[in-house]
Amino acid sequence: MGRNKIFAIIAVLLVIASLTLYFTMYNYEVRVNDELDFTAVVLKQGSTGSQVRTVQTKLKNWGYYTGSVDGIYGPKTVAAVKYFQQKNKLSVDGIVGAKTAAALGMSLSSSGSSGYSSSDEYLLARCVYGEGRGEPYTGQVAIAAVVLNRVKNSKFPNTIAGVIYQPGAFTIVADGQINLTPNSTALSAARDALNGWDPTNGCIYYYNPATATSAWIWSREVKLIIGQHHFAV
Repeated sequence: MGRNKIFAIIAVLLVIASLTLYFTMYNYEVRVNDELDFTAVVLKQGSTGSQVRTVQTKLKNWGYYTGSVDGIYGPKTVAAVKYFQQKNKLSVDGIVGAKTAAALGMSLSSSGSSGYSSSDEYLLARCVYGEGRGEPYTGQVAIAAVVLNRVKNSKFPNTIAGVIYQPGAFTIVADGQINLTPNSTALSAARDALNGWDPTNGCIYYYNPATATSAWIWSREVKLIIGQHHFAV
């Protein structure tokens, strides 16, 4: 066999080996990504984060859950989810998948993307810091949630900046506190709200009764109290 033929056979074998390796790695990557996508849209024991807090908050508001809203999917959360599933004729497994999430009125997202920019998040954190520093963490998330609830409400501007800078809406804009640098707590609270945690369950107003000067705000229906703030609709 001539030297050129040997080189040609070796070249063909190398190409075949390279293609085999490529498709093996490609199939492995697709399989791994599929597994990651599957697990990302299911909440179960051991899961943590803002989506778990949302589940806990909803279940607690509806009387299914008596534990702490801590974002940790532990045995009490599993039991509450099973109770909810049983009452709503769902498959009782203690896992929040697509059907249970829909029954809870929430959507599960693997990316946690909220559709807002980093500048939106930072502005929201500045609002939280100006309005709620010193308040319980849940109360700070609630302040951010009220801003986001207003964005979704046709009575208010449809952007975070529009809501915050709406004339007369927030005293921190008038007195300049909106320009303070937010701390890590305010940033986390803004992020949790953007990721779907709403401790207020849809409130669009809040006020501190010790400092509120508007007679109108007292006419709003208070849904819950967190720290020094009353949250209302």
